[in-house]
Amino acid sequence: MQIWRSLGEVPDDLASTVVTIGNFDGVHLGHQHVVRRAREVAEERGCSTVVAVTFDPHPMAVLRPEHAPSMLTTVEQRAALLGKAGVDHVLVVPFDREIAGWTPEEFIDRILVDALSACAVVVGANFRFGNRARGDVATLAAAGAERGFTAEGIELDGGPQVWSSTYVRTCLAAGDVTGAAEALGRPVTVRGAVVKGDQRGRDLGFPTANLPSLDGGGVPADGVYAGWLRRLDTDETFPAAISVGTNPTFDGERDRRVESYVLDRTDLDLYGVEVEVTFVERIRGMVRFEGVEKLVETMKDDVVRTREILHAPPTTP
Repeated sequence: MQIWRSLGEVPDDLASTVVTIGNFDGVHLGHQHVVRRAREVAEERGCSTVVAVTFDPHPMAVLRPEHAPSMLTTVEQRAALLGKAGVDHVLVVPFDREIAGWTPEEFIDRILVDALSACAVVVGANFRFGNRARGDVATLAAAGAERGFTAEGIELDGGPQVWSSTYVRTCLAAGDVTGAAEALGRPVTVRGAVVKGDQRGRDLGFPTANLPSLDGGGVPADGVYAGWLRRLDTDETFPAAISVGTNPTFDGERDRRVESYVLDRTDLDLYGVEVEVTFVERIRGMVRFEGVEKLVETMKDDVVRTREILHAPPTTP
């Protein structure tokens, strides 16, 4: 799969394509439904290539930055997820004020016709585009009748709540990783390289693998979660009690971190190792304790609850 980061990077000899368009943040089940339909249309029309058109930054970050959402995924993560869903290539349009000013017809001609040679376009039924969002599925269909492509709007999955990136963000903000995973069609995960922390967990008998400065829409609300930690170098996976937050019991800490205690393991050296942390279920919110004894007692309860949720009996290294 290729990622084109401008119209100029699209090959001049690109054959006819089926195009799907959207922000695709999170690539949730609704997005996956649209991509599946695009794949079906490609087979029906004999156009072997499906191209997803997305935008960076999010259009709201340009048009109304104060209302711009925290992104659930990076461009690279989005492209990888779209590839898994059935997309062949991704065109990332660098969104700016100039592109925001394009009429729907300019958008269609420059992107769909001139750059991507679209034989069909498949989008969500609520898709809007062009200056002041004046274009919709009907606009695409009318233009396609003149320019040689078909257009189709797909109702997004979900019920009673329609799957959307906003819904996923709402779930994560509430710590509802189960609801977010249901909408995404996969567990909530974060990745990063483990860094050395203050080692308080080690002193308390709960050494943790720390991922620092993980702010944004892809990280759940502060609290303690049951989940898994996977080493990306060896693919080993361990049950873990995961803390998200700033450790309010200890004064002076302000950096938000994801800290994973691998159950029963005090021998792991993970500094510098790339890991993936998967959130399964929230155990509790973040609490400021009056003393270390109460904190340790609660952490022991967190471990017990984590075992129950993950069905992970005690083990020895």
